[in-house]
Amino acid sequence: MSAQAQSGQTALARILSSKFWSRRTLRQREELIAYLLVSPWVIGFLVFIVGPMLTSLGLSFTETDLFTLEFVGIENYTKLLSFDTTRTLFWTTLYNTAYYVFLSIPLTIGVGFFIAVLLNQNISGQPTYRIVYYLPAVIPGIATSLLWLWLFQPEFGLINWALSLVGIEGPRWLFDRSTAKMALVLMSVWGAGSNMLIFLAGLQGIPTELYEAATIDGAGIWRRFRNITIPMISPTLFFVVVTQIIWSSQVFTNVYVMTEGKGGPANATLMMVLYLYQVAFRQYRMGYASAYAWIFFLILLTFTLLLFRSSKAWVYYETEIGGQRS
Repeated sequence: MSAQAQSGQTALARILSSKFWSRRTLRQREELIAYLLVSPWVIGFLVFIVGPMLTSLGLSFTETDLFTLEFVGIENYTKLLSFDTTRTLFWTTLYNTAYYVFLSIPLTIGVGFFIAVLLNQNISGQPTYRIVYYLPAVIPGIATSLLWLWLFQPEFGLINWALSLVGIEGPRWLFDRSTAKMALVLMSVWGAGSNMLIFLAGLQGIPTELYEAATIDGAGIWRRFRNITIPMISPTLFFVVVTQIIWSSQVFTNVYVMTEGKGGPANATLMMVLYLYQVAFRQYRMGYASAYAWIFFLILLTFTLLLFRSSKAWVYYETEIGGQRS
């Protein structure tokens, strides 16, 4: 046993044998133990999350490269929200990110849900299919980006080669401003396996008795899907939508690798997180980057709150009785 472990056990023994501990009631002892157990997480949360957030909020009102500091008030925010493209690219990055989010999310969720429904059936080799469809989701982002960069190559890429077989001239994909963002949207389908796994867990949680009762009542496949599967899977769908919006908005690795960190061509793929990285760690405008990060945070927070507010109309839980939440 190491000296550190021995000293830790000795300290714990001293606490348990102290008068302070012996005078506590059972409930008080349980509360103290609970506080001790959660204290590492609380300390980590305050030091590594709350602390940096408050620091960045303070820096957002300054012009700083972390070596010099000048208070500028709300100048960073006014400059950030300006429509003058010579001063800021905020609206360009917001449009690019919104384009990616609102096209990629329905695509990845739809593909993931479709695969989950298929894999929820009784078919031979089911475990193998689940592994195959989920495997792309665990491949490192850099490797995935390099693979798709080769697929999107205009001259010798596999996608354009396949299109040429049916007489279609493939676009230039990432090298053309009109198709660059769509290429990233198509690439997002690669990660549908993670959604598939979550949907599959939700589908397997639906009681089979509901389907059996509906079948006895004469309900067809589509009616069972619409009246049983969709309502029962809605909490899972809600979770996937919220998490996908948050993660898709923070797209970075594939854009950075596939455009060499530039977000080209002509800023067509310059996403919000990539621009934040450029401002903070290439231009060293930490105050402006902090203001940008807070605006980004508020946008995500607004969308998340709107989703939670709208969930009352389309998310159904098993605890609902007679249309009322218990």
